[in-house]
Amino acid sequence: MPAISSKKPYRIGRSRTGLGLFATKPIEKGAKIVRYFGPILDSRKKKDDAIENKYLFELNGRWTIDGSVRENIARYINHACKPNAESDVSPRKRKVVIRAIKNIEPGQEINYDYGTDYFKAYLKPIGCKCDACEKKRKKKRAEARAERLRLKAKAEKRALKKAEKQAAKAGQKPRQKLNGKSNGAKLNGLNGHGGKSTASKMIAVKSGISAKPKGKQGREVSASA
Repeated sequence: MPAISSKKPYRIGRSRTGLGLFATKPIEKGAKIVRYFGPILDSRKKKDDAIENKYLFELNGRWTIDGSVRENIARYINHACKPNAESDVSPRKRKVVIRAIKNIEPGQEINYDYGTDYFKAYLKPIGCKCDACEKKRKKKRAEARAERLRLKAKAEKRALKKAEKQAAKAGQKPRQKLNGKSNGAKLNGLNGHGGKSTASKMIAVKSGISAKPKGKQGREVSASA
């Protein structure tokens, strides 16, 4: 790891993606932070055009900075979708300077947007780990967790309601009937002992019909006989 002068407003430290560059002093918006430098490659030369690494900074269609050299402190600056710095490119001077686009406080990581091509080639396949993307993923996980809990509560409520209906249905006793009539009703006009009803006897008395039994000749049999 290269040594950094104490006069510089940054240090190399451990980041979420490995090593990163962190502010050690307040950095004001618009201030120059560090220069991105290294050997200049000419794409017209086969030897230069064949070089491949993650630290190539393209100035234009012909010139590219190979920032893989150890002395290039700017190579430790990580990508961010919502950065606090940006790259100020001067193709004619073949120079790149990283400048702050926000006020950066001590302890904050310095970052800038690497661009669409780099993002698609290197970051998208593994997933961007910048703060903005991490917050998005965290939000999505929280929303998914809340949805699972909502569906679980809905299913439990439905199951409880079904159980209550089944319990209420099981608690109802069916009414019993005999020959289509309720218990205690007269059956075939006879009382419970198989004799005639009291009402039939009263009708016979009022009509003058004797309730006494008759003999073989049809005459009444007196009580004395």
